[in-house]
Amino acid sequence: MERSIRFDLLANRDINKETFVEPWPEAGLIVADSPYDPQPSISIDDDKVVEMDGVPRADFDALDLFIVSHALDLDVAVAAMAIPSKEYARMLADINVPRQDIARLIAGCTPAKLTDIIRHMNVLEMMMGLAKMRVRRMPANQAHVTNWREHPALLAADAAEAALRGFAEVETTVRIARFAPFNALAILIGTQTGRGGVLTQCSVEEALGLRLAMKGLTSYAETLSVYGTELTFVDGDDTPWSKAFLASAYASRGVKIRFTSGTGSEALMGRAEQKSMLYLEARCLLVVKGAGSQGVQNGSISCIALPEALPGGVRAVLAENLLASMLGLEVASGNDALASHSSIRKTAKLMLQFIPGTDFIFSGYSAIPKRDNLFGGGNFDAEDFDDYNVLQRDMQIDGGVKPIREDEALDIRRKAAEAIQAVYRELDLPAISDEEVAAATVAHSSDDMPERDIVPDLEAADRFMASDSDFVAVMRALQRGGFSEVADNILEMGRQRIAADYLQPAAIFDADFKVQSAINDPNNYTGPGSGYRPQGQRWKDIQAIPQAKPPTGFVEPHVGEPLSRLVEIGPAARGRGKEVVLALGPAFGRVLGKTIGGLEHEEVLKAILSGIAGEGALARIIRVYHSSDCAAIGFVGARLSGSGIAIGLQSRGTAVIHQKDLAPLNNLELFPQSPSLTIATYENIGVNAARYALGKSTVPVSVKIDNGARLRLIVKTALLHRRETDEVCPGQAPVECLFDWEPD
Repeated sequence: MERSIRFDLLANRDINKETFVEPWPEAGLIVADSPYDPQPSISIDDDKVVEMDGVPRADFDALDLFIVSHALDLDVAVAAMAIPSKEYARMLADINVPRQDIARLIAGCTPAKLTDIIRHMNVLEMMMGLAKMRVRRMPANQAHVTNWREHPALLAADAAEAALRGFAEVETTVRIARFAPFNALAILIGTQTGRGGVLTQCSVEEALGLRLAMKGLTSYAETLSVYGTELTFVDGDDTPWSKAFLASAYASRGVKIRFTSGTGSEALMGRAEQKSMLYLEARCLLVVKGAGSQGVQNGSISCIALPEALPGGVRAVLAENLLASMLGLEVASGNDALASHSSIRKTAKLMLQFIPGTDFIFSGYSAIPKRDNLFGGGNFDAEDFDDYNVLQRDMQIDGGVKPIREDEALDIRRKAAEAIQAVYRELDLPAISDEEVAAATVAHSSDDMPERDIVPDLEAADRFMASDSDFVAVMRALQRGGFSEVADNILEMGRQRIAADYLQPAAIFDADFKVQSAINDPNNYTGPGSGYRPQGQRWKDIQAIPQAKPPTGFVEPHVGEPLSRLVEIGPAARGRGKEVVLALGPAFGRVLGKTIGGLEHEEVLKAILSGIAGEGALARIIRVYHSSDCAAIGFVGARLSGSGIAIGLQSRGTAVIHQKDLAPLNNLELFPQSPSLTIATYENIGVNAARYALGKSTVPVSVKIDNGARLRLIVKTALLHRRETDEVCPGQAPVECLFDWEPD
């Protein structure tokens, strides 16, 4: 079979490494609108729900019973269910309807009703709804910090850098379960070195996670998974009530708690019961609300490849984030697991949360390389920091982080590595060497770290967990080791646990350890001019990417002394014979001395004149003062040329071969790709101009097209042209120039 070259190339694009599948409702492989999804309904008798979404109370499963007992506001349920779903959809997208009015009614909506509301909304409308329904006014971000070697110095250094970059929460996990206490310890020390008040967690088995929290090594948890069918819950050895009890256990110890859910988990576990992923997620979210959790990590999370294999999968992920915010839950909106091989697709998915903003735009931005991420990779990782910072700057959007300089990163990484080195020394744990500290300071991944014997570390971790040592012992070790500021931050984290204000919905700490939450910083978006937007110092911080240079820095390397061998000798007259006029811009060789490609103006002149002379033609140089436009410069030169042929040359190197009987914006040859022009190219331009003047057959000069030049150099182009334009004298006539040179 004949193959299309284009289709063959397309087949090897990153997007075609993905898996795509047609919907199969019977297996739960459908993201929304399954023919088996129930229709919304509710019946209440004597303050008891006797029917919900077509299911009588006698047939309720555990989730139904939990939802009607703990999640629905029965005082508004009948009225809320009577409002058409399309009307809710319009209210969500309408900037004139306050979020409080919608939230009051949504509290009475059943899972099928919540799903039906979404059915009427497109992606843009859902983003509008999410911008309004987010519970905290200011978006934030969470980072993943892990490494394959589970090296404590590297964990501390990476956590410190993540904190300095502005992440409000940092999460770690383990490759070897016994490492949990030391991994939690490392990111605690690291974050509080980078910036006091960053919340941390270690994602491990829930009982172990609670023990770590009780030792003060972690301050939040989000490992409490919930599912949308009863049998999936049973497979997980849990029920909605056991999850609620565990959440209470965390909260009673002053630990912030989020649940985890997400489209696709039930289908992945073979227990979808023919329902759509979004409907099952609506059930999950009502369980989360009923359990009293202040928030949820949702957005498909580790299942993301499953909904993305289906039509509308990314839309469904946005929909579940919106549903959670409608229910008043803090939303950590996924974007953590690798969602696509395609950089276009993964970025497009991110935009659905990045643009409207969520409480945590990532439930784990991989602040380390993908290969070190023990959560299974990252949708964005440490190698994308600069890209993400530029996205914030491009759109004036607060994505929860800020740019930092290399020297700042090195300083904070070194300090964090030295701090954990001191703690290990003071607590008589296996020593961290100076070599390990130095490596962690500059490392990108665990590949850059020296080998470490993990057996003594594991034995020490076991002893630490069995002992009475806790964050107080860590704090004292830091004080003895000379890191009193880090110790003070850890002490303040302990004090804040007693105050427990950060158990409020969507709570984070600002730089002064003040809680910012849905209680004292509620989202007040009601359309243009309202809500949160980065301003003042925060906007300055977002703008300050290290790559940005002062505008003058682009021009200074091209400014030079006037060419001593290029002398103006009087007014330019019309020429005679078969000459070629070389018409220069007003700044060429006077103020500017190099082309945009870095070629010396003197060498460019010599090359062009050599090309003209080599063909046996005469050359005459003039300078045009009344315009800086390349076409105008060449047009003036052509009208003054005896042969009617001229070369127009701007200071940045753009050139044109013009002919006097052509329109000003027409020409014989144009060379706009000035960064690609070489000395040999300029010589060939001179050759061709001479051949035109002498009436010889001429093959146009070929110049390699660089499609990336505009991206790299458009700012420099604009500034160099501006500098040339500064030298324009509108009323001044062209002048004759003499260039004293000898052919090479």
